[in-house]
Amino acid sequence: MTKKIHLLCIALMMLVMGARADEGMWLPYSINGQNLADMQRLGCKLTAEQIFSFNQPSLKDAIVQFGGGCTGELISPEGLLLTNHHCGLGQVQAHSSVEHDYLQEGFWARSKDQELPNEGLTVSFLAYIEDVTTAVLKGVTDNMSEVDRASKIAENSKKLSIERKGKRDVKVEIVPFYHGNQYILFEYDVYKDVRLVACPPWGIGKFGADTDNWTWPRHKGDFCIFRVYTAPDGSPAEYSKNNVPMKSKHFLPISLKGVQPGDYTMILGYPGSTDRYSSSGAVKNVIDLEGPAIVACRTTKLEQYRKHMDADPAVFIQYASKQAGVSNYWKYYIGQVKQLQQNKVYEKRLAQEQDFRKWMSQNAERQKEYNGIFEEFDNYWNHQEKYTKALIYSREAGWRGGEAVAFATRFMRLNNTINQKAASADQIKKIAQSMKESVKDFFKDYNKELDRDVTIALLNLYYKDVNPNQLPATIKKVGDKTGGDFTAFVNSAFAKSVFVDESKLNAWLDNPKSLSKDPIYALMYDIVQTYLVLDQVSESVSESHAERLYMKGLMEMQKDRNFYPDANFTMRLTYGNVQDCEPRDAVTYNYYTTLDGVMAKYVPGNWEFDVPQELIKLWENKDYGRYADKNGDLVVNFITTNDITGGNSGSPVIDAQGNLIGLAFDGNWEAMSGDISFEQQVQRTICMDMRYLLFIIDKMANAQNLMQELKIVQ
Repeated sequence: MTKKIHLLCIALMMLVMGARADEGMWLPYSINGQNLADMQRLGCKLTAEQIFSFNQPSLKDAIVQFGGGCTGELISPEGLLLTNHHCGLGQVQAHSSVEHDYLQEGFWARSKDQELPNEGLTVSFLAYIEDVTTAVLKGVTDNMSEVDRASKIAENSKKLSIERKGKRDVKVEIVPFYHGNQYILFEYDVYKDVRLVACPPWGIGKFGADTDNWTWPRHKGDFCIFRVYTAPDGSPAEYSKNNVPMKSKHFLPISLKGVQPGDYTMILGYPGSTDRYSSSGAVKNVIDLEGPAIVACRTTKLEQYRKHMDADPAVFIQYASKQAGVSNYWKYYIGQVKQLQQNKVYEKRLAQEQDFRKWMSQNAERQKEYNGIFEEFDNYWNHQEKYTKALIYSREAGWRGGEAVAFATRFMRLNNTINQKAASADQIKKIAQSMKESVKDFFKDYNKELDRDVTIALLNLYYKDVNPNQLPATIKKVGDKTGGDFTAFVNSAFAKSVFVDESKLNAWLDNPKSLSKDPIYALMYDIVQTYLVLDQVSESVSESHAERLYMKGLMEMQKDRNFYPDANFTMRLTYGNVQDCEPRDAVTYNYYTTLDGVMAKYVPGNWEFDVPQELIKLWENKDYGRYADKNGDLVVNFITTNDITGGNSGSPVIDAQGNLIGLAFDGNWEAMSGDISFEQQVQRTICMDMRYLLFIIDKMANAQNLMQELKIVQ
C-alpha cells in the first residue's frame, strides 16, 4: 500500500471507532482498526489486505461498477460476471423479439461465440484512490460566497483530474464526502466490451415483479450473467471479434455450504445515494412534497403501461425494462414516505438539532463558528416548499413524461444550430446525420398508442395538480380552454409531429428545418424553459454552507458516533450476519425462503407469478441434487443485517472465508426510510442464495459450459 493510501487509511480510521456491525457503508481501504476487529468478532477470517489491496489480488479486484447504476462481480478466471436480472434487463430486452423472446424464455449461450455484445454497456474496476482534500480546497477561504467556493473547487478538481489521467485511457473522478468536508480521487479502468451470457426466464428472474418488490418474504432468482472481454493484450477495448475473455485478477469462488442464523456476511459494492445526516427540513420535504409528487406521476404512467402491455405481447417486450424502471422507484417512494412517518424520522432529526443547539450554546467558539446554520436551513426549505412540486411534475409528467416529448429534448442542440443565421449547411447536416442512429434505437422500442395515452394522462395530471402560476404557458392555455382535458390536444400533436413517426423524422433529418412549430417539440421546449426558470429561482437559495458546517459540527459533537460517509456510488463495504426479522408486533419472518414458497405463489398465466414448466417438474420430483439443504429443501432467498441501498443491486454477499454465498438485490418494506435513517432493528438486505443460482444453471438450464468455469467449494 502506498504512503498516500496508508495516510488516508489512518485518517479515515479515526472516524469509525465504536461502529455497530451492521450499520455503515464503509470505505473498504480504511477497515484496519476497529472495523476489522468488529468484522473478526463476527467471524470474518480475512485480513484487510485480502479484502482491499493495490499490492496483491484482493476481493476488490472482483467487484465492478456495472453500467450506470449497479454492481457486479467476477466469478470465473475468464471474466464471467454476475449481477442482478433487473440490472441486465435492458440488455436482455434489447436482444429480444417476439421470435426470440429472451425475456420470457431466458437466454443461455452454450459457447463463447454465442455471447451477445451490448453497445454502450461498460464495467469499471477501481484502480487507485487518493485523498486530495488539501489540493481541492487550495485557495478556498471562509469568506468566499458558495458560488465562488464551488467554482474554485471545480477548477482545482478539473486540474487534478487532468494531471492524474494524463494520456491514459482511464476514468478519473473527484468525489466530495461529508458534505464537502473531504474530497477523494478515484481512478477506474473501464471495459467496454461486455457480452450477455445468460439470464433466467421471466418467471424466475422477475418472479413477484411489482407486488413483491421491496418486500420480504421473496422468492426470486434475480441474476444475469455477462462476460468482460479485452483486447488480446488484456487492455480495455471497444467491441471486436478479435477481443478475448478477460483474465480475472481475482474472482469469487461459490460456496455450497448455505447460510445459518448468525453467519458472517460481507457485501462489497457501489451504493448510489444516502442522506443520513440531513436536516429535519429535508426529511419533511420528502414526506410532504417530493415523495407524494413522484408517486402520483408514476402511478399515472404505470396505469397506462399496464393497459397496453397486458393487451399485446409485443408491447410487453418493448416496455418490460421501461416499466420496471418506472415501477421500482414508484414503490420505493410509497414505502419511504410511509416508513419515514412510521419510524418518526422527522421527529428524531428535530431532537438531534435541538441537541446540537444546546451543545453549540455551551462554548463561545462554537457559537461563533456554527451560529446561523439553522436559520439557513429554515430559509432554504421554506423557499423549496414553493417550488418542489412544480419542479417534480415538470420533470416526471412533463419533459420526461411522454416518450416523444422526452425524445424531442435530444434535438434542442440541432434546432438551435438551425435557428442560428451563422450556422452553415454542413454544420447542420453533420449534426442531423449523427442523430439517425438514436432515431433507430428510439423507435425500436416505441409504441405510439401507448405513448399517446401516457402523454394525455400525465398532462391532465400536471394541469390539475400544479399551481397555475407555475405551469408552462401551453399547458395552462390548453387546460384552461378544455377544463383540463388534453385528449384532443395530444391527438392533434401526434397526428402532426415528426417525433412519433420514424419515416417522417428520418425525412426531416435529411432536410432539417426549424422545429419550433412542431407541436411536440414546442410543448417540450415550453416545459423545459419553465423548468429552467423554476429551477434557477429554486437554486437561488442554497443550504450547502449550512450542510457542510452541520456535518462538521455533528462529527465534533458526537465523537463516538459511526460517521461513515453517505453513499455516493463509490466502493463500500458493509458487514453483518444472517438474521430473521420481527418487523412488528406478533410478526416474525424466517431468514430464508424455499422453492416451496415459489410454488405456493404460482399463478399460471400471471405476468408476475407464473413459472417455467421445467422448474415445476424439478419441484414436483424434488430433484434438487447437491443444492438442497439438510432438510431436502431448495433455498431461494435469505436476509441479512447488511446496510445497502440502490446501486448495491448485484453486489456479492461474501462469507467469512471470501466465498460467494449470495447476491444482494433488494431491501425490505419495513425499512424503506433507510436511505435517510438506518433502522437498526428491522433493516434487512434481501439476497439470492447461490445454491439457487447453481441449481438453475445446472439442473434447469443444463448450461454445463458455465458450470465448468465456476469454482465451487463446499
